[in-house]
Amino acid sequence: MIGRQLLIFGFFVLFVEYYSLVALRNVLRNTNDSLYFWLFSLYVILSLTTLWSLYAVAHWGRSAWPSVSLKYFVNIFIGLLIGKVLVALIMLLADLVMIIPNLVSFLYSFKNHPEGIPPDGSRFISRFTFISQMALLIGGVITSGLVYGISNRYRYQLTRVKLSLKNLPEEFKGLRIIQISDIHSGSLDDPTAVLKGVEMIINEKPDLILFTGDLVNDRADEIVPYLEVFNQLKAPLGVFSVLGNHDYGDYVSWPDKASKNENLERLKQHHADLGWRLLVNEHVFLERRNKQIALIGIENWGARGFAKYGDMKKAVAGLENCDVAMKILLSHDPSHWEAEVRKDYRDIALTLSGHTHGMQFGIDIPGFKWSPVQYVYKQWAGLYQEENQSLYVNRGFGFIGYQGRLGVLPEITLIELA
Repeated sequence: MIGRQLLIFGFFVLFVEYYSLVALRNVLRNTNDSLYFWLFSLYVILSLTTLWSLYAVAHWGRSAWPSVSLKYFVNIFIGLLIGKVLVALIMLLADLVMIIPNLVSFLYSFKNHPEGIPPDGSRFISRFTFISQMALLIGGVITSGLVYGISNRYRYQLTRVKLSLKNLPEEFKGLRIIQISDIHSGSLDDPTAVLKGVEMIINEKPDLILFTGDLVNDRADEIVPYLEVFNQLKAPLGVFSVLGNHDYGDYVSWPDKASKNENLERLKQHHADLGWRLLVNEHVFLERRNKQIALIGIENWGARGFAKYGDMKKAVAGLENCDVAMKILLSHDPSHWEAEVRKDYRDIALTLSGHTHGMQFGIDIPGFKWSPVQYVYKQWAGLYQEENQSLYVNRGFGFIGYQGRLGVLPEITLIELA
């Protein structure tokens, strides 16, 4: 299996490097020999460094790097790789679009000009050079954008949502809920910047704070340096949390099953250390002026290839016998909403999720949003409503993989019930 994956990856690298090289050579076709040599040498150095960065991240992981600057170094070259992939895709598309007319033109030219290229054949070379220039330009813009996006990783935005819910008791109207998600403490490297995000939450004076999973990347101890930051979050009705797919340590090779289980138990203890009430396939009642609503929390449940630890039947057991007018569900993965909640639990008025991060890349402006992640997740950022049920997908407080945000900023959501 590993050998086949390496073979596929090798072909992918060859594909990307071939088309990137073709694009570069076409653009540099008319430059002098000295400039060509230096630019071509720079390209080779960047290509080799990019491949080394991929190897380094895969074998040592981001947390193994000894300095922030080295982490940036790796992320920059990953950005370069993404830019080169884009160049290769554009060049491949151009080849597919041009191959048929060019083949017809070549056969016609060969028949009428057997001695060589026809007098007007240069237009095909010029067209290909133009496509190469555009591909490199677009790839360069994307790469530069990803590098710039590193500066946005702590640029928290507060999103205000006023939400009208059917059967909401009068006593709960005006309730202010802060939702955060996907802290990914293993990626964080600036406690002062993180504290500013926490202070933004505190300044809103919420009645209730809800965290929808992925406190860490893999290991429970990643949150330890930030315990004194996040334990400042307090609310009159409490702070509640659930687990996300990264919290189980599924993406780490553990020496044995006991070590993995111990890691999960430590993580659960850290939720308690923060003063957060972790909901593990269970529910609690929130009371306000002698009226109650139900808050349900399940473990991760994903319909897109992620683990299904969540158990809704267990989480809602006993609620059918309670006189509760409204239910709120915390479920990390938004694919759970359509796959199970909308089908079998139509009495859950509001579901809060995270998980997608908005891919940390896209266009996210009032009235319009787009991200590649929408081709995988139908509900990927913001508010979605079907009949009497609502889903809010938080864009994430932290980041993972790409150490930055381009277009889709880290989010703190303030939901006011009406």
